Amino acid sequence: MSGQLNEIKKKIGATKNTRKITNAMQLVAASKMRVFQKKAVHSREYAWDLLEVLRNNIDEQVYSSLMQQRDSGKTLFVLYTSDKGLCGALNTRILKTLFTSKKWNDTPEVDRLLMTVGKKSYDYATFRNIPVAKSFNSLNEAMTSLDALDVVAEIIKYWDHHKVKEVVMVAPHYKNSLIYYPAIKTYLPFSQGMVDQHVKILDQFEDADPDGEVFEHEPLIDYEPNQERFTEVLVEQIVTTLFVQSFLELKASEYSSRMIAMQNATDAAGDMIHKYSLQYNKARQAAITQEIAEIVGGSL
Repeated sequence: MSGQLNEIKKKIGATKNTRKITNAMQLVAASKMRVFQKKAVHSREYAWDLLEVLRNNIDEQVYSSLMQQRDSGKTLFVLYTSDKGLCGALNTRILKTLFTSKKWNDTPEVDRLLMTVGKKSYDYATFRNIPVAKSFNSLNEAMTSLDALDVVAEIIKYWDHHKVKEVVMVAPHYKNSLIYYPAIKTYLPFSQGMVDQHVKILDQFEDADPDGEVFEHEPLIDYEPNQERFTEVLVEQIVTTLFVQSFLELKASEYSSRMIAMQNATDAAGDMIHKYSLQYNKARQAAITQEIAEIVGGSL
């Protein structure tokens, strides 16, 4: 009986240690989530402002190599996931969103190119024998627009060399600490439809009249040094901004999901401790009862 009691005590001790770890991870994730939440929201607002500027000028007869509509070429899928696990169903949902999507399945295999951002997406693609054209792991969490240029340059390289006709981005859209959902967004080429797609995703910033129509804005008139250069630089800036924005939203969703997962693990550990404590008390009471019975039986 004492052996059983010791075994249960070890389980209680081990579970308490696990609860301490998961609780600490929950607090760390909550702290980082708040940081990335602010960054993601602010970058989203900045990206929306840039998209609005472009939207006011995209109808003008100007040329940018990133706006070129192509009839031939492959489709480059840029897939965002985390580098680490223990973040609930985040990575599974993102992967499922891409690989079960109509966009992916309707694209012939020879016309697909996959670029992964995050170790989990690369591991999944490798396990499923899905060719990966380029992968980026362990990106700096303090990413800035300057840091993102290395990754963006690789995307632009595929575009400039006319290897692809379209670039599609798959990343989570962060709504709040409890809600996020994967989204498939066009990254290149730039067009009025692409701008509308991103603006609709940022629906909380839409400026609509009572009838639900988006207000028209007056186009910009003055350009420095000229309209062509203005549009080219603006498009390049938005490409980088959208990449950073998606990365920050991924991190906000990752830590939000990890915080919830660790909270659930902490609660589950508490339930297990309660269950083991009941087992321990019952076993201890049974041992005491058996000892009393043996003493009484020996005295007769």
